[in-house]
Amino acid sequence: MTTRTPDRPRIVVVGAGFAGYQAARTLSRRLRGRARITLLNPTDYFLYLPLLPQVSAGILEPRRVTVSLTGTLPGVRLVLGEAGRVDLDTSTVYYTGPEGVPGELAYDRLILAVGSVNKLLPVPGVTEHAHGFRGMPEALYLRDHVTRQMELAAQGTDTPQERAARRTFVVVGGGYTGTEVAAHGKLFTDALDRREPARWILLDIADRLLPELDRRLSTTADRVLRRRGVDVRTGTSVKEATDDGVLLDDGEFVPTRTLIWCVGVRPDPLVSELGLSVERGRLLVEPQLNVPGRPEVFACGDAAAVPDLTRPGEFTPMTAQHASRQGRTAALNVAASLGYGTQQPYKHHDLGFVVDLGGVQAAANPLGVPLSGLAAGAVTRGYHLAAMPGNRVRVAADWLLDAVLPRQGVQLGLVRSWSVPLDTATPEQARIPGGPAPATRKD
Repeated sequence: MTTRTPDRPRIVVVGAGFAGYQAARTLSRRLRGRARITLLNPTDYFLYLPLLPQVSAGILEPRRVTVSLTGTLPGVRLVLGEAGRVDLDTSTVYYTGPEGVPGELAYDRLILAVGSVNKLLPVPGVTEHAHGFRGMPEALYLRDHVTRQMELAAQGTDTPQERAARRTFVVVGGGYTGTEVAAHGKLFTDALDRREPARWILLDIADRLLPELDRRLSTTADRVLRRRGVDVRTGTSVKEATDDGVLLDDGEFVPTRTLIWCVGVRPDPLVSELGLSVERGRLLVEPQLNVPGRPEVFACGDAAAVPDLTRPGEFTPMTAQHASRQGRTAALNVAASLGYGTQQPYKHHDLGFVVDLGGVQAAANPLGVPLSGLAAGAVTRGYHLAAMPGNRVRVAADWLLDAVLPRQGVQLGLVRSWSVPLDTATPEQARIPGGPAPATRKD
């Protein structure tokens, strides 16, 4: 194990998603200046990812779902950068700053919470023509793109076939993200133009939406989306993507200018490059979240394969609920390894799930009780407000304004298509002219 420095031990947390943010906050409160805590992250904010579909649909303004790291993590030093390599033998994290300048951070304890990136499948044309939904730049791009397609279709200068293609939006992946993007997207385009409703298609290779959840939640989501006019197709996926549209695996060609890729996520490839044991790309850890043979290294969140003590023989799923709680446990165990407290294994029973379907509609099962309609909507929004570490009043205010005022359908033009490639290890950063290209680490 790395030797403690003469003054204060150095703790480096890599990543400020649900796991990393919670780890840094817990360390700050637990150690109270008795360690030097550094948080390495590409952006200066924590992104509350579950509300991102509402940003793309014009309900919430972008800053509502971002929480300042420096403003909410007292005693934590923020270093802006993307981790590129970790040298376990010298206890050093190498990173690249936002302006392309390399840097390095030495540590006595390391918490890897690098999260996940878009999951890629070997489908021809997808990398070139599809866009993911993992970061703020992608949400802003989608909001502008959908608005632009609706406005161009309304101009009446294109052929009827071209106008129909512009008004057709294809979402691949019927999990949390894809279901919410399609649900909110349909309401958004209806608000932009009710005279000629847009066509939204939601595809998933599974036999039902939200296959990872209770079937009753799947049934509720399916019913709400179909009633709203979304073309839900299960057991179907994309065979090829082109400039003119997408070819489905059942042989149908769908003319479209929009392909939204929400098939799931994969652990950040950084953890696979460490030379340590992994499980499907996730770093294997002990129940205490430390890496076997490397007691100074801890991992949590989507990048860690954490034994699920509530279901022996399985690993915890990649959800925000687990990531937040694992971040706290990792922090407490790091503090314990420095002599402050006792290490504890991570154990958590799911408290239920919520899926926001837009308007007053939602599907939820808090504590295992299935809910739908207005009750589910109230529980879902209440849960998000409780889970957010900041901006609660601003989010609630935007929800209230959305309920009484029409949507603002304007293009800001801040993010272009080439700025948000699907194959990127940094979905939280948009590519800029003349700047360093985002990393594209691959498995």
